[in-house]
Formats: sequence, structure tokens, C-alpha cells
Amino acid sequence: MLFLAIRHLLSKKQQTFLILLGIGLGTTVYVIISGLQLGMREFLVERLMSNTAHIKISAKERLIDPKDIQKRFYPDDSFIDWAVPPSGLRDEAHIQYPQGWFEFLREQPDVLGYSPAFSTNVILSRSEITLPSQVVGIQPNKERQVTDIEKYVNVGSLDDIAAGGSKVIVGDELLKKTGTRVGESIFLSAGRGDKVPFKVMGTFHMGVKEIDSTMIFAYLEDVQKLAKSPGRISSISVALANIDLAGPLAEQWSLMAKDKVESWDVANANFMQIFKIQDISRIIITAAILVVAAFGIYNVLTIMINQKKKEIAILQSIGYPPRMIMELFLLQGIILGCCGAVLGLLIGHFSNVLIGSIDLGANSALPFGNKLIISYRPSIYIIGFIVAVMASIIASLLPARAASKMTPLQIIRSEI
Repeated sequence: MLFLAIRHLLSKKQQTFLILLGIGLGTTVYVIISGLQLGMREFLVERLMSNTAHIKISAKERLIDPKDIQKRFYPDDSFIDWAVPPSGLRDEAHIQYPQGWFEFLREQPDVLGYSPAFSTNVILSRSEITLPSQVVGIQPNKERQVTDIEKYVNVGSLDDIAAGGSKVIVGDELLKKTGTRVGESIFLSAGRGDKVPFKVMGTFHMGVKEIDSTMIFAYLEDVQKLAKSPGRISSISVALANIDLAGPLAEQWSLMAKDKVESWDVANANFMQIFKIQDISRIIITAAILVVAAFGIYNVLTIMINQKKKEIAILQSIGYPPRMIMELFLLQGIILGCCGAVLGLLIGHFSNVLIGSIDLGANSALPFGNKLIISYRPSIYIIGFIVAVMASIIASLLPARAASKMTPLQIIRSEI
């Protein structure tokens, strides 16, 4: 049966080659698009999960509402007309009772660790250079339990700021802008006092320009002192034993206090939406190409059946039942699908290797450097092969079924 199916396909070499090329093209496009999109996704998720807690507890911004003020100061007067209605924040956003959260989190069996932080905007100055920056106060021992930020420290260590003493680790791009080297000092001002000198103990590189060129890490108490906000906490990052519990626990904890409690997927909903759009676009593009290839298989097998009517009549006359005739042409579709899928996977893989090796230049605006990140996860190739073969089988069913219903008498009459 296999030998006969191959002989049929080789009898029309040009048509067979074009169909293989069509299936291979569809599979190739799927592999390339999947490699590019999933490579970008893996980079973003790695950076996201390395620097984002499973659950983040932060302060809610308390906006001034003219109606609340009117009710408080003029409860009996409903004819107040503001010339300039009050607006803005009531005060700087911070967690009202962080100690209560610490005690609560220590008792939770699903919590692996938590890390308090206090961040504030500052002005970095060095000689005549002044740059807006953000300094984040952390406790390195607790931060390690929640994020993998330490692996992005390329000079020095988080331990260098663990003891405090006005020491910082600065984004490498930010340090380049100031012309400062490790071991020298920079001056930070939170707008509430004089410039405070901080010694640069190291640098970090996360691969995201917006972070590497603006962020500074320091010891928590040093940042609180700089901002003249002793004991103040702006966020608490929580790591869980099971990340799937982040959503339910965040909803449950949000009922306990007025603070903002968000799971990692809610806090990064924009990224999750982008991932869904990528998946949909990849499926649509691949499906469109494979549908075209499937129609090609359908047409080729239909033409081949019309051209092979005499052979079908001979096979039936020597004892081939309709089921075997159907299997013969269905087998041809499977052969086309498998060979085309393998061809497409090979071309797609080597295309991705080539694309991933292209140097986009030092001025590339990509967040991960001057080369595209390509994913080579096995699921891409497995799905690509299965989809191509399934499309080929489905496209072969109708012609194969039509061939199985032919009878020698019908074939002879059609030839007369």
C-alpha cells in the first residue's frame, strides 16, 4: 500500500513538489512567528517574574473629593459652589499599618517570604549633571526571598548595601550618564532637604533601558531618612509557594484593609493582553496558510483520482475493496503532510537560527540588546507538525472517499 501510494505521488512530481512546498511554507511561517513571539514573551516574563512579586501590597492614592469636604465642613449647606474645587492627593501614598501586614504574612502557610520597600523620586547630581531618578529602599535579605534581582547585579552585590551607611547600587546606563565609577559618590535629593552623598557600591543591568537608566537601589532605612519619612513603607512584595494562588489570595486579602492588593497577572494585565493578541494573530496567520495548502492537497488528489481512474478500476477488479482504495489516497495525503511538515520545520528552524544571529547594530532600540531573542521550545515544533499533518488528513478525506465510491462499471462508462 505504501509503495503504491509513493508511486502515485512520484508520477506527478511537479504537483507533489508544489504541495510539499505549500505545506512546508505554512509550517515554516508558524515556526518563525512562534519563535519570534515566544522569544519576546520569554524575555518579558523572565524580567517580569524576576522583578515582580506574586502579590504586591501597596498604598492606595487618596484623592481629595470636594463632596467629602463639603459634607465634613458644611453638612447642612447644600448650596456650596466652589470657585476652584479642591483637588490633588491628601498626602503621599504609603501603607497605613505595615506592621500589621508583616505579622499577618508571617502566619500565612502559603507565603514563602515578603519584602518591604520604600521608593521615592529623587534628583541625582554629579558635578554639573542633574538627572531625575527613582531610588528604591529594600532589605536585601528579604528581597532575595521575593525576586531574582541580585542576578542582574553585574558589579558588586546586594550585600554591599545591606548594612546601610548611604550606599547604593545604580543602573549601569544611569551611571554612564553621570560619568561616575564604582567607588565614587553621587548626590541625591528628595526635594525635602540638602543633597545627601551616597557611595556607589555596584551596578545592575536588567536589559530594560527605562529601568537601567533611572533606577537606584539602597538600604530601606537610608531611603526613608533621605525622604524624611522614617518607618514609612510604600509597598510589600510577597512570594508564594504556588503562583496559581496569587489571584484568589489577592482578592481575599484586599478585603482586610484599605491598601491596594494585586496579583502579578492583574498588575501586568497589559502584558497578558498582548500575549493573547499574539496567540490569536499567530493562529490566524498559520491557519490561513495551512488552509491554502490543504486546498492544494485537495485539488491535487482530486485531479490524481480523475487521472488514475483506470488504475482504480484495475485495483478493484483484482480484489481491492473500497476501504483499501480510500486508505490508498488517504495515505498519500498523510505522506504529503508529514514530508511537508518536516520540510517546514527544518526550514523554519534554520531560518530562526539565521534571524537570531543578525546583528541589528549598537543603536538598536530593542530592550534586550542588538539581537532578536528566538524561542526554540519543543512545543513549537510538535504543534507545527501536528497541525500540518491534521490539515493534510482533513484535506485528503473527501477525495479519498470519492475514490472509494467509484466502481469499475462507472469508470468504464465515464471513459466511453
